[in-house]
Amino acid sequence: MTTVLIVDDQQLQRYAFRVLLESVPETTVVGEAAHGADAVRRAAELRPDVVLMDIRMPGMDGIEATRRIVAGGGRSRVLVLTTFDLDEYVHAALRAGASGFLLKDARPEELFAGIRAVAAGDAVIAPALTRRLLDEYAQHIPRPDTDPALDPRLAALTDREREILVAIGKGWTNGEIAAHFVLSESTVKTHVGRVLAKIGARDRVQAVIYAYDLGLTRPRSAPDPPNTP
Repeated sequence: MTTVLIVDDQQLQRYAFRVLLESVPETTVVGEAAHGADAVRRAAELRPDVVLMDIRMPGMDGIEATRRIVAGGGRSRVLVLTTFDLDEYVHAALRAGASGFLLKDARPEELFAGIRAVAAGDAVIAPALTRRLLDEYAQHIPRPDTDPALDPRLAALTDREREILVAIGKGWTNGEIAAHFVLSESTVKTHVGRVLAKIGARDRVQAVIYAYDLGLTRPRSAPDPPNTP
């Protein structure tokens, strides 16, 4: 059972999240907060596994609340959920110590999976945001000293799995991958799971870093490597 604290200044939004989260047996909502200061207090009091955090709120915003919750050294991990797809919010949230960042238009199953992953200690970033984050820091990612073709993890991938890895490196969602390769999303999900397992990646973010490390994908200023379905 994963315990969740919902933080959002909109009462209707909090209610909607509560109904959604309590519709599955794996999660239980232990409390709500309408602003950052209340979130910090409630997190210390309730010690939830996950704090579902909005960003824009009156008074103390979600970024500062996240920073204080993380600095408090408690067990709670913060998953930021917002309507604002802006790079500065993503960077600020992750710098503040958030364990994940999803957009509010995420599907319920994506939200559930994100909460489970964050509670388990993984990092979660909306796939559409992953490429932009890596583009900014690509120049700081070390390149391998050996030929990528000699990497045993890459050699273990099938041709299709390598194509899927390249697509993950581009920041594509499962739906975009499915459309590009004319596959069902369930098939793509299976492929992604196998790719992560074979390369030893904890999550999609690590897979993107791995793709950059091997030169399978590049910053936006450079052309993408060839990728034929």
